[in-house]
Amino acid sequence: MKTSWRSASLVASAAAVLALTTACGQDSPPAASQNVGATAAPGDYGNIGAGTGTGASGTASGQPAAPSPSSPSSPAGKLSVSTAEEVGKVVTDSLGLTLYRFDQDTAEPPKTNCDGDCAKTWPPVPADDAEAGEGIDKALLGSVTRADGTKQLTVGGWPAYRYAKDVNAGDVKGQGVGGKWYALAPDGKKAQGGGEVDGGGEAVQAGLSTRNDPKLGEIVVDKNGMTVYRFKKDEAWPKPVSNCSGACLEKWPLVEPVDFADTKGIQKKGYMTFDRTDGKGKQQTINCSPIYTFAGDKAPGDTNGQGVGGTWFAVRPDGKLVGASE
Repeated sequence: MKTSWRSASLVASAAAVLALTTACGQDSPPAASQNVGATAAPGDYGNIGAGTGTGASGTASGQPAAPSPSSPSSPAGKLSVSTAEEVGKVVTDSLGLTLYRFDQDTAEPPKTNCDGDCAKTWPPVPADDAEAGEGIDKALLGSVTRADGTKQLTVGGWPAYRYAKDVNAGDVKGQGVGGKWYALAPDGKKAQGGGEVDGGGEAVQAGLSTRNDPKLGEIVVDKNGMTVYRFKKDEAWPKPVSNCSGACLEKWPLVEPVDFADTKGIQKKGYMTFDRTDGKGKQQTINCSPIYTFAGDKAPGDTNGQGVGGTWFAVRPDGKLVGASE
């Protein structure tokens, strides 16, 4: 059966309207989820430190995780080099478990700053019996004496750790945790994953990317590893509107425009900027919803803004709220 030009025109028009109506809105109503914050009073933008999230500055990773199959004190054995998807070449122990480094440690001289609960989540790798396998320069291996007198393996001067949530050979679940933990490359630097690097050969984080938070799951972070949030009183349809200005913006700084090419893991649909009406210039959105950081987050990995005032929530890669209905 032939389709008349009039019928084809009507179909095309309907498709265009559908595309327009979904560009800055949700494709379908989000599933109901528990609101993890308190109810906000009218005009309440929340107080710094009043959220239900947890900061990562007190402990290295936030929360202890389930233990890995190997004992925390298991020797490393013969080290080798493996290639992990999106991470690149990483150092692994004799069981194939990825080794990590911590940004708050130092390499010159070697010093570890991960103890207590941190060391439960990130078990130090013993230096005893560690040996260089194929792809590992023996000269880069060393040790550092921990506070308890044990010897911890170092690679290129950096103390080496395992991650308790890596339970299978090849897992790299610790990559980027808290914006401080990174898989060890064979030369002791951060695993680069083939991405951009700075003058010192260290990986450069995308303008907007994601990380797996122990409590909140996969959330969006900025180039400094700081958690990104949305304000429930903002609008996304029919166009982005920010209802946070003045004193509110002092607590919740807006995220300035980030080219989509400088993002990783973020949904492209509805990724746009808009002109604010208070003279603060352009602001970035995810799925058309304005995004912010929180002045109460002091270190990468902090989520102190989660649930503040019952109106501020971390953001999923698709722009949806974490722990709250739309």
